[in-house]
Amino acid sequence: MEGEGSGVKNENNEQFSTKIGFVLSCVGSAAGMANIWMFPYRVGQYGGAVFLLIYLFFIILFSYVGLSAEFAIGRRARTGTLGSYEYAWGSKKKAKLGYAVGYIPLLGSMGIAIGYSIIVGWGLRTLGGAVTGRLFQMDSIQFFTEAAGNFGSWPWHIIVVVGTLFTLMLSAKSIEKTNKFMMPTFFILFLVLAVRVAFLPGAVEGYKYLFFPDWVYLLNPMTWVMAMGQAFFSLSITGSGMIVYGAYLSDEEDIVNSALLTGIFDTAAAMIAALVVIPACFAFDVAPNAGPPLMFITIPKVLAQIPFGRIFAILFFVSVVFAGISSLQNMFEVVGESIQTRFQLKRKTIIILLAIICLGVGIFIESEPKVGRWMDVISIYIIPFGALVGAISWYYILDKDDMLHELNKSSNKVHGKVLISTARYFYVPLTIAVFILGIIFGGIG
Repeated sequence: MEGEGSGVKNENNEQFSTKIGFVLSCVGSAAGMANIWMFPYRVGQYGGAVFLLIYLFFIILFSYVGLSAEFAIGRRARTGTLGSYEYAWGSKKKAKLGYAVGYIPLLGSMGIAIGYSIIVGWGLRTLGGAVTGRLFQMDSIQFFTEAAGNFGSWPWHIIVVVGTLFTLMLSAKSIEKTNKFMMPTFFILFLVLAVRVAFLPGAVEGYKYLFFPDWVYLLNPMTWVMAMGQAFFSLSITGSGMIVYGAYLSDEEDIVNSALLTGIFDTAAAMIAALVVIPACFAFDVAPNAGPPLMFITIPKVLAQIPFGRIFAILFFVSVVFAGISSLQNMFEVVGESIQTRFQLKRKTIIILLAIICLGVGIFIESEPKVGRWMDVISIYIIPFGALVGAISWYYILDKDDMLHELNKSSNKVHGKVLISTARYFYVPLTIAVFILGIIFGGIG
C-alpha cells in the first residue's frame, strides 16, 4: 500500500521539530474563542460537573479515533487535505473521486477562516480600546455595536488576516515557533485572570455553577447532545484541519498519544477560560450565556468595575487574540498547503491569494448579522458534513491495515481491532449524529 493512490505530495519536507511544538500548535488550532464564550455557560447550563464528565468522555473518544485518524492520514500521505483524500480513496482505485471529495472539507476550512477572521478583528479592536482606554470611556454595548457594524473593524480585520498569514511564511517552522510563544502566554494570562477573579465577592457562586453536579441532567438527552457537539468541534475534527499538521509530523512521534495530549490541553484551555468568565459573571450578577456579546460586552463591563480593570482587560483580550490567531493559522495553512502542493505555486503567491480571497469576501460581511449567517451555514452544514466525509474516508474507504500501520508507527502500544471497531461502530455513527443534530438544533458546537 505504501504510496498507492497518494497523488501529489508535499515536497517541502517541513516538519515540527519537537513534540511539544506539534501539540501546542494543535491545541492552538483547537482552543479558539468559542472555548471562551460557549464552553463556560454550557457547563453550567447542562448540569455542571455532570456535563464535564460527559464532555471528557467524548473528548477522549474523539481524540482516540477521530483526531488520531486525521494526524495519521496526513503523515501517511505526507500532504494535506486534497492529497490525503486522494490517497485514501486510491486504495479503492478511486483517487480522482477522493480528490474531488476533499474539496468539501477544504471549502469548510476556507469558509470558517473568512468568518473567524472578522471576529478576531473585533477582538483586536477591543484590545486596542483597552490599551487606549476608549473601551472604558463609552458603554461597551456602543463600542461593540460600532465594531460589529458594516465596515466597523476593517483596519483591524486586515491586520489580523495579513498578520496571521505572515506567520505562515515558513510553514511548520513558523507555526511551531509562534505557538510555542502564544499558547503558554495564553495559559499564563488566563491563570492570572482566574486568580484575580477568585477574589471577587460572589465568585464562589460561579464555581458552584461550574462544578456542582446536578445528576438530573445525566438523564437529559440534550446534555449528551451538547457535550458531544462541544467536544467534537472543540478538537477541530473537520475532515481537514488537523490533516496538514499530521503531514508535518515526524515518524518518531506516537500519533495516538499526541492526539490524547491535544485533547487534554484543549480541555484545560476551555476550563481555565471558564474559571475566568463564569465566576466574574456571577460576581456582578450578569448572564453567563450571552454568546459572543459575553466576551465583547459583558466582560468589559465586569472589568470596568474592578481595580486595575484596564490592565486585566488588556491581558484578557491579548489572550483572546492569541487564541484566535492560533486557530486561524490552521485554517489558512489547510487551504494554503493544498493549493501550493497541487498547483506547485510559491509560498508567497499562496499567502497573497489567501489574503485576497479572505478579505475580498470578509470585508463585505463584517456586520454581526451578516457574519452570523455566514458562520451558521459553514458551521452547521459544511464543516460537519466535511467531518463526516473524513470519518468515512479514514475508516471505511482507506484500508484498515494502512491506517493501523501509521497509528502503530513509533507507538508503545499496539492498536488494532479495538480501535478500528470503536471508530467504525461508535465514532462514524456519532459523526453522522453531529451532522444531523446540528441541522435540527441550529448548531450544537
